[in-house]
Amino acid sequence: MATKKISLTGIKPTGTPHLGNYLGAIRPALELSKTYDTVYFIADYHALTTVQNGAEMRANIYKIAATWLALGLNPEEGLFYKQSDIPEIFELSWALSCFTPKGFMNRAHAYKDKVAKNEAAGEDPDANVNMGLYCYPCLMDADILMFSADIVPVGKDQKQHVEFARDIAIKFNKHFGEDVFTIPEPVFQETTGIIPGLDGRKMSKSYDNVIDIFLESKALKKKIGKIVTNSQGIEEPKDPDTCNVFKLYKLFATPEQTEALAARYRAGGMGWGHAKQELQNVLEEHLGAAREKYFYLLNHTEEIDKILAYGKEKARVKSKAMMEKVRALLGTY
Repeated sequence: MATKKISLTGIKPTGTPHLGNYLGAIRPALELSKTYDTVYFIADYHALTTVQNGAEMRANIYKIAATWLALGLNPEEGLFYKQSDIPEIFELSWALSCFTPKGFMNRAHAYKDKVAKNEAAGEDPDANVNMGLYCYPCLMDADILMFSADIVPVGKDQKQHVEFARDIAIKFNKHFGEDVFTIPEPVFQETTGIIPGLDGRKMSKSYDNVIDIFLESKALKKKIGKIVTNSQGIEEPKDPDTCNVFKLYKLFATPEQTEALAARYRAGGMGWGHAKQELQNVLEEHLGAAREKYFYLLNHTEEIDKILAYGKEKARVKSKAMMEKVRALLGTY
């Protein structure tokens, strides 16, 4: 039987996951478990560039872990671990940084964006730029290459991360004349597109327009009520394709549900309150059971600790083997 290819996905513990995270990253990554050997990790050391409070970091790690597990991640299949539990990743990051041109780091999107904002504000280009932000791609390269990922599901704005990992893997392999690292490919989620937030812009914490995945019913209703709609009256026919409520609805509904609600929009006689209630109904239907498991796990974090400890042991078997190979080539073994 042919060996399955490997898919790798990481999420930073920088806050409470929202529907944009679920639709854009978590759901498609979990779907890949049907056809790939999967690697899922909590990127806590990446989060250190912005989260530098221990209590906040620990709480965020539990939230991310509980989210993945509640939504269907099976820790018995593939790998599920916390980045900081795998010391070989950081050792590999340093080794790869010694093969990484500084020009790569200068072109990294996160660094360039920060510099552009500083210059626009009349500040020093490198104001408030820490080395974690600047060297971020080297650590991401190590995340990807350590576990021989064949594919990395990403948004199109993150394609560069995988391209950097590809370039460094090719350079390293060529330098030593052997295929040490698998050359990864980015995989894009084409069907979802932009996930609208409360104001119609892309759902993002930076816009403060998100809907958390596991809001309790009352809080969810209040949040959905804030979705921006136009001023059309109840009796007027409405265009579902221009409605932010409907755009979110169809990402969770079945094709039959989507078609039925679209028909109600076009027929008239349905107000925005009705549309928002339909969105709440489909979210409750889709995520209600997962929400119960999520809060159960947050109230029993010792179970999360056991699962992450198990994942650590499984992952380190592979990471130690990779670093033995790398150290032998570098002469540091």
